[in-house]
Amino acid sequence: MRVVFAGTPEAALPSLRAIAASRHELVGVVTRPDARAGRGRSLRTSPVGLLGEQLGVPVLKPRSAKEPGFAEDLAALEPDVCPVVAYGSLVPRPVLDIPRHGWVNLHFSLLPAWRGAAPVQHAILHGDEVTGATAFLLEEGMDTGPVLGTMTETIRRTDTSGDLLGRLAEAGAGLLVAALDGLADGSITPVTQPSEGVSMAPKITVEDAEIRWQEPSFAIDRRVRACTPAPGAWTTYRDARLKIEKLDQDVPGDIRLGAGELLATKRAVYVGTGTTPVRLDTVQPHGKKAMAAADWARGVRVAEGEKLT
Repeated sequence: MRVVFAGTPEAALPSLRAIAASRHELVGVVTRPDARAGRGRSLRTSPVGLLGEQLGVPVLKPRSAKEPGFAEDLAALEPDVCPVVAYGSLVPRPVLDIPRHGWVNLHFSLLPAWRGAAPVQHAILHGDEVTGATAFLLEEGMDTGPVLGTMTETIRRTDTSGDLLGRLAEAGAGLLVAALDGLADGSITPVTQPSEGVSMAPKITVEDAEIRWQEPSFAIDRRVRACTPAPGAWTTYRDARLKIEKLDQDVPGDIRLGAGELLATKRAVYVGTGTTPVRLDTVQPHGKKAMAAADWARGVRVAEGEKLT
């Protein structure tokens, strides 16, 4: 089949590579427009856009899938199917109807669980033990289309959202190609999603990433892992924001601290929670690079009784 791939971030690259290496013909790529990034705020092409250029196919960069002229540009590529992974723009009905086999979305959850922008983060935040990926036919609704196939993945105790997304992106690429193969030879029958078990996964905001030290230690651990690497879990120390990149719940049982209360020793930094304390492993002060928590504590000279708020 003639394939036009839609995607934007790093997580979409394994799928694009797998499709380019498959028996299908990659004839184009759709991605988000170049955006300003980095300290110099220079314009940068998305990871998918860069790979599309390297593969030597046309790269379309509409401001949105509703942009005038985009439907015509896409139709000119004569796609049979448009696989999509984390593209970042809603696709309107006239554009959905262009490829004869539709748009096949790879979503990083077991639908209908965690429909929306941040399925991996919400799976970790809510303590799920198993997640996965789903290939489904895109509709105008939010991740509501009929399912073509799924795969499962265990959530490990120390997984950050970055760790888990990396594994799902690699394994999901094979699922997506298999879905395209099944559509091409007619061996796959789309299955309507069940009405039970629906949950939503809206984008995690910076406000959502604030640590509440009154919560149980397990909930704080989940929030830190869910928000790593983005947007980054954070707290406040001496009126300045402090990111917490990694912490450990395995703490000596004789340590007793109030919620948010700090205890700095020569080799470790502990913080009280709503239950048992946690040990900070890696932190990032505002405007600085990430560092070991013990090094940070020595630099700022944490005083007895000080708190994170």
